[in-house]
Amino acid sequence: MPVSETAITEADPRPGLSDDARERLLNIWVPIGSAVSLLLIWQFGVRLFEVPIYIAPAPTDILAVFTSEFPLLMRNLWPTLIESLAGFFVGNLTAILIAVAFVHSRQVARAFFPIAVFINTIPILAIAPILVLIFGPGMTAKVVIAALICFFPTLVNMVRGLQSVSPQALELARILSASKSEVFWKIRLPSSLPFLFSALKIASTTCVIGAIVGEWIGANVGLGALIIESTFNFRSPLLYATVFVSSGLSVVLFASVTIAEKLIIRW
Repeated sequence: MPVSETAITEADPRPGLSDDARERLLNIWVPIGSAVSLLLIWQFGVRLFEVPIYIAPAPTDILAVFTSEFPLLMRNLWPTLIESLAGFFVGNLTAILIAVAFVHSRQVARAFFPIAVFINTIPILAIAPILVLIFGPGMTAKVVIAALICFFPTLVNMVRGLQSVSPQALELARILSASKSEVFWKIRLPSSLPFLFSALKIASTTCVIGAIVGEWIGANVGLGALIIESTFNFRSPLLYATVFVSSGLSVVLFASVTIAEKLIIRW
């Protein structure tokens, strides 16, 4: 009696990847393949059209600079990293505290929220020289600039998160005679965490931008200062390498916030 193909398949199943594992592999390898393809197009395009190195160096030229100027890049990375992290914590902590005050007092929100909006409308390139004049060319001005660029998105998202509590939960807390602190720690704060981490992901990249902008205005060290120096000296491979290092710093900070979100928000 002949055996059907379905019976053979059910009796001898072939091992394979699950849908989730296949999806994870695709999420990893598709971006890597796209990046490699773009680098290859860049490499051969520059060589094919004979683009001058001071306009667009080939990826191999940038890689050579990474090797030869690695100590220089790392020496300028650390000041930018410190300024970015300090601005990230100062700006976000200030935004969280002010958001808490806004939620608990409508009068405070009416008085100071328009001021926060006005400050956010000032271009960072316009306010950066003023901050350098006030705080001097040291690290303080760069930290303040990085903090300012992180501040407003976190403020808006944190206020929205603290106000996103369901009325039923607040009514239940009132019936149970919960204090304001209990309502905040057990109801408002947990409901605001997804909003907060969305803002922190934005701030993790913009804080690097703020630190670099501050270094453009006045600094002798840092990735921003190295970008200005390599631009004026027509050291295009070093310029591109510095840009890639600053982008890598933003990616690392973004990944750190994403990992923290997965560890904290388990629900």
